[in-house]
Amino acid sequence: MNIYTRTGDEGQTSVIGGRVRKDDIQVEAYGTIDELNSFVGQAAAMALEDQLSDLREDLIQIQQELFDCGSDLAFVQLLVDRYKVDASMSERLEQWIDRYESENPALERFILPGGSALAATLHVCRTVCRRAERRVVTLAAEQEMNPAVRQYLNRLSDYFFVVARTANVRAGVADVEYVRSARVFRRNEE
Repeated sequence: MNIYTRTGDEGQTSVIGGRVRKDDIQVEAYGTIDELNSFVGQAAAMALEDQLSDLREDLIQIQQELFDCGSDLAFVQLLVDRYKVDASMSERLEQWIDRYESENPALERFILPGGSALAATLHVCRTVCRRAERRVVTLAAEQEMNPAVRQYLNRLSDYFFVVARTANVRAGVADVEYVRSARVFRRNEE
């Protein structure tokens, strides 16, 4: 099998059911998800300690689901019966978020991406995920698509924020607070 096909030399690429320009918003959307998947793989490769095995397993599952997201966005026309992403995936992310958040200290101020190397990488995942979500929102304004992908990406960026903080907690490293931040997050007991 040849990796190179030469079919894209003129600036077009194949999607399921046709061809589009390589800079088409559809390609931008699933291409950004592919970029995110690479960073998620990097984070999973960094989560080798036993205390991070649950996080590593989550990240590997998320990589599979990001491929599902890209697949769902690669159709030229709406094919609901062939979609792989559904609302249950976002619901599961919410359960994971709640579980990890229970390990984190209360958040009072904005934090900067950083702390441990793993946390910094997870913050990169969060920001690339937000960009992927913006690309999907743009795509949804132009053509019909699986709305569960947009919901999944929205929830996934929240997941990355929470687990970046958890990675710091487990590494014994404090979150890096934004020094000019007021106390913006308050607990209900106030």
